[in-house]
Amino acid sequence: MNIVPDPAFAGLTPALVERIGRIGASLHAAEFCALMDPLLCQTLQRGFTGAGAHEGTVWLVDEPGQNLEPVYNTGPDAAKFVGCFKQPLGSGLIGMVFASQQSFLENEVGHNAKQSKLLDSRLQTQTQAMIAVPLHLLSDCRGVISCVQLKRPGTPDLRLPGFMPEHLEDIQRVASVLAQLIEFRLLSLAVGWTMA
Repeated sequence: MNIVPDPAFAGLTPALVERIGRIGASLHAAEFCALMDPLLCQTLQRGFTGAGAHEGTVWLVDEPGQNLEPVYNTGPDAAKFVGCFKQPLGSGLIGMVFASQQSFLENEVGHNAKQSKLLDSRLQTQTQAMIAVPLHLLSDCRGVISCVQLKRPGTPDLRLPGFMPEHLEDIQRVASVLAQLIEFRLLSLAVGWTMA
């Protein structure tokens, strides 16, 4: 296929770019949650499970631009922190991934002094291994996708398998697919295009 931009749309491009930019700037927790449908949820769940994670989280920058807030989580404690917890941008490994826009994998997270213990303390868990990747939406880094292997109270004290480099690639792919699906949905809404 050799598809080139239709000249009839050339004059509309600046307005569309501006509109998409405004949509991106207003994409926060409530707006993101409204976009989540079974396909997006399944894409995330399969990616986290395929990487050997116990659970995964999508973090977005909050409206004031000071924190990352969890907007979606696949674990049993999601209701305890999604929508009611904030991780300051300047602290923790999630904040580091957002600031650097570099992916991260570590299998001994508990020994990393940069790991924030705020969420572990709140949930009474211990993060053993973590993957975190930047989430780029609409030409900007707007959050982070992370997945973890956890030790919970009362579980046997066994060494967890950890993550491999290919698991990091899996989560990077999940972040890319998620971004493309959301961008397609937002573009469709912006131009009023619905598929029958």
